[in-house]
Amino acid sequence: MAKLTLNDIDVKGKKVLMRVDFNVPIIDGKITDDNRVVQALPSINHVIDNGGLLILTSHLGRPKGEPNPEFSLKPVADHLAGLVDTKVHFAEDCVGEKATSVIEAAEPGEIVVLENVRFHKEETANDEAFSKQLAEHAEVFVNDAFGSSHRAHASVAGVTRFLQPAASGFLLEKEIKYLSDSVNSPERPFVAILGGAKVSDKIPVIESLISKVDTIIIGGGMAYTFLVANGKSVGKSLLQEEMIPVAKDLMAKAKEAGVNLMLPFDFVIADDFSNDANQEIVDEDNIKDDWEALDIGPQTSIAFGNAIKAAKTVVWNGPMGVFEMPSFAEGTNAVAQALVDATKFGAITIIGGGDSASAIKNAGLSDQVSHVSTGGGASLEYLEGKELPGVTSLTDK
Repeated sequence: MAKLTLNDIDVKGKKVLMRVDFNVPIIDGKITDDNRVVQALPSINHVIDNGGLLILTSHLGRPKGEPNPEFSLKPVADHLAGLVDTKVHFAEDCVGEKATSVIEAAEPGEIVVLENVRFHKEETANDEAFSKQLAEHAEVFVNDAFGSSHRAHASVAGVTRFLQPAASGFLLEKEIKYLSDSVNSPERPFVAILGGAKVSDKIPVIESLISKVDTIIIGGGMAYTFLVANGKSVGKSLLQEEMIPVAKDLMAKAKEAGVNLMLPFDFVIADDFSNDANQEIVDEDNIKDDWEALDIGPQTSIAFGNAIKAAKTVVWNGPMGVFEMPSFAEGTNAVAQALVDATKFGAITIIGGGDSASAIKNAGLSDQVSHVSTGGGASLEYLEGKELPGVTSLTDK
C-alpha cells in the first residue's frame, strides 16, 4: 500500500486525530462485544507510547444526524479506559467548544474520545465546513477505521482535505494487505465462498472474482435463485425472481472462464421459518412445495469443505444458512471448520466481516483463521475492485 502509515510519522508532542471504528453493540450501557475496540489498540498504544496527544473520533449506530443519548460514545470511552495505561477524557461533542476545551486540558500521552460524529448530519454529507472543524483539532490524521473506509464521510475522507499528513493505522494497513494480496497475488487454488440472502448484493463481487478465482462456492439464501436458473424448484425458499437471468449469465461466465462454480445439492428444509419447525434433509430434486430450505445439507457441507481444504487462499463472505437459529447453523459451522482446517494446512484464510465474522465467532474459531475483517461492507467493496474513499484520500508515500 503506497500510502503513509503510522510508522512513517513522528507523533511526539503532536495532536493526532484518529478515526476508529467504535461502532460496537451496547446493551444497558455496557459493551457486549469489544472486538473493534481491541483491534484498534495497537495504533492507539503506538501514539500514546510515542508521546502524542490522541483524539479519537468514531460513529456509533445511526442517530439520524442529531444527538441521541442511546448512541453516545461515553460507554465506549469508559470501556477503553480499562484497556489502556493512560488517562481517557471524554468530550460531549466532536466539534466546537465542548470538544476544544477537553482537548486543550489533555496532556501528550493521553486520549480524548470525541462524541459520536453522526450526531451532526454534516458527517454523512461529507460537509466541507464540518470536515475543517474536525481537522482543526490536530496536526496529523490517522485512519484506522477499515469498517467505515468505503464511506466518503467527513471524519473518514473529508477531513484529509484540511489535515495532512494523513496516514493509515495498523489495523487499516493489515486489512488492506490481506485483501490486496488475496485479490492481486493469491496462492492457488483460490476459493471464494459467498453466502447471505440476496444475489443482488453479491453480483458485483461475483463478476469481479470470476476473473481471479479457481472456485466460487455459493450458499445461503442467494443459492436458490441459482438453483431455479438451473431448472430446479425450491418450494418456499428465498428467491429473487428478477435475478434468475443474472444468475444464468454468471454461471455461463464462470464456465467460460474455467471457474468451478459450486452450488448446494442437498438441503435442510423446514415447514416454517423457526428453530422448532419440522425438518427434513432432501436433495435438490425433492424440496417440497410448501417447505423452505434454510441450510445446506450434510453432503454439500462435505463437498464444500473438501474444496476449501484443498485451497491455498480462501475468502469467505456470507453464511450458508439461517445460522442465527441453531437448527440451521450446521452448514455455516462446517464451512467455518473447513477454513480452520485449511489454515492448519497452510492456506491464507480471510473472513470478510459482517455475518461471516459473527458466525465464526459463534463457533469459537475466530483465532484459528488468518484474518477476520472488521468491515463487512468495506471488504465486499474492496473485493469488487472499488476504491475505498478512506484509503484513496490518505497521503501518498
